[in-house]
Amino acid sequence: MATFEMDSVECVSSSDGIEDEDIQSSVSSHHPIQYSSKPHNILFSGIGPTSVHELLECPVCTNSMYPPIHQCHNGHTICSNCKTKVHNRCPTCRQELGDIRCLALEKVAESLELPCKHCSLGCPEIFPYYSKPKHEAVCNFRPYNCPYAGSECSVTGDIPCLVAHLRDDHKVDMHSGCTFNHRYVKSNPREVENATWMLTVFHCFGQYFCLHFEAFQLGMAPVYMAFVRFMGDEVEARNYSYSLEVGANGRKLIWEGTPRSIRDSHRKVRDSHDGLIMQRNMALFFSCGDRKELKLRVTGRIWKEQQNSDAGVCMPNLCS
Repeated sequence: MATFEMDSVECVSSSDGIEDEDIQSSVSSHHPIQYSSKPHNILFSGIGPTSVHELLECPVCTNSMYPPIHQCHNGHTICSNCKTKVHNRCPTCRQELGDIRCLALEKVAESLELPCKHCSLGCPEIFPYYSKPKHEAVCNFRPYNCPYAGSECSVTGDIPCLVAHLRDDHKVDMHSGCTFNHRYVKSNPREVENATWMLTVFHCFGQYFCLHFEAFQLGMAPVYMAFVRFMGDEVEARNYSYSLEVGANGRKLIWEGTPRSIRDSHRKVRDSHDGLIMQRNMALFFSCGDRKELKLRVTGRIWKEQQNSDAGVCMPNLCS
């Protein structure tokens, strides 16, 4: 089993149910609809945006409903995905659903404008109802997936939430500073499939970065790889660069690149070979000794690219 030893890391440890509601197709008789002059905008007298959204909420999955929206003879609505799950029985009154479309509710939805579902995370955008899903799939404020690669973790959240999750639940090492010096030791380098996943989180320039180090099979050849991911979106990641270096016996292998955003999965970055990669023979050469034990020392640093307004070029901003 591989182990990682933190050997003189050049940084300072950081101290730092929704209730189902009956949706009646005759709702307009209780809440008159008032149309405004603005296209794709509908105002409801007596009910706010939250209530309007609830009208279009499926009582089974609680997701927003999109055409075809089905209803039973009593007017209770359900989305098309859940219709098959309830065996054609209305979950509210248990009557047979049949193939009745709620065209009135579909028409109401077509005229609605609603905020992005990520508005609580900061998105200020408002979209026509049927355009919302396309935006929400790529919204810059959508939650991030947990970047931990050693397990299939399903946790999502904003960056502060994920940092706390990595520290408290995955027991990831957290460090402050933009330079690092790691030592990777593996007693049997031929057992690549048993290599331990390593993730370390660094805090610098007010941002968080994930350093990954692992072993895996590339075709028939065992390789070792290190790379850095940025805990933020793709656009902001381009403001930073990093370097990784491994060497011994008067030889060096150096990698420089831009950290990938954690929007890209760990596997996607790894499979694109976007990082420092060493084949086993080279890794053993850098380990010195009798080549029966892997002992790699990987150093690196992270810096922020600053735009020089006079020369029109990027200048590295190195932390002290």
